[in-house]
Amino acid sequence: MKVSTKGRYGLRALVDLAVNSTGTHVSLVSIAQRQKISLNYLEQVFATLRKAKIVKSVKGAQGGYSLAKPASQIKVADVLNILEGEFCIVDEDVFDEDQIDAVRLAVKTLVWDQINKKVNEYLMNTTLDDLAKEYERLNGELPDLYYI
Repeated sequence: MKVSTKGRYGLRALVDLAVNSTGTHVSLVSIAQRQKISLNYLEQVFATLRKAKIVKSVKGAQGGYSLAKPASQIKVADVLNILEGEFCIVDEDVFDEDQIDAVRLAVKTLVWDQINKKVNEYLMNTTLDDLAKEYERLNGELPDLYYI
């Protein structure tokens, strides 16, 4: 499975939101500018996240978005499942019942099912807060870049 721009941009935007929403709402324009993501595309992603109650929005001059719950309670798996669908390394349609044999079943059981299990465990154990903390750690370690 390849994570699409929807999942990648959605995670980046949520990390940005987690880091930059210190009790206030954050505009999508500011997230789009910082992350270099199209505002129109980000609006579509956030509409999906709002419907799933990952973010909440406030309209008006002081409006914007905030997380609907603490970043420590938002699992990466939840975000990717909302934006991408459930993670599965091999399409289950590949395993038609009339075509199943011992070799295919062995590979499915010991390879594909195990990869799915490990990846899903990792995604369930990683939160938006973990990503935000890693961003802040890395951001503190990167040298300031000056352009002439």
